[in-house]
Amino acid sequence: MKLILSKDVEHLGKIGDIVNVKNGYARNYLIPHKLVLEATEANKKVVEKAKIKAEKIRKESRKEADELCQRLEKLSLTSPVQVGENDKLYGSVTSQDISDLLKKEGFDIDKRKIELPTPIKALGIYSVKIKLDAEVTATTKVWVVKM
Repeated sequence: MKLILSKDVEHLGKIGDIVNVKNGYARNYLIPHKLVLEATEANKKVVEKAKIKAEKIRKESRKEADELCQRLEKLSLTSPVQVGENDKLYGSVTSQDISDLLKKEGFDIDKRKIELPTPIKALGIYSVKIKLDAEVTATTKVWVVKM
């Protein structure tokens, strides 16, 4: 079934792309979620206008993300934690803790945007990646020190 994407669909394409998908995928997922339109000339023109508008919004979002990235790159966070014998942490430093530290510094960043493969369980200096946009990722330093 030939369809035009009216929104970006992960692993399928971007807005305005003409895709050929199986009937079941189109009927059961794409059409009910209003992600596609039938591939007609009139719909192609409608989607082209939407594509231009979406691109403009994407550029503005990217510019804001770049500015935020530059500010975050300069930032260094300190997380004081309680430690036991041999400087072993009680608990760990998680993405939620880092999000709270960023809020104290004036940045409102959701914990799901902080890329922390595993919680931090030792003292030291860590580089933490923060995904701001699909193409923009900032890296900030987190110092884990004892209280």
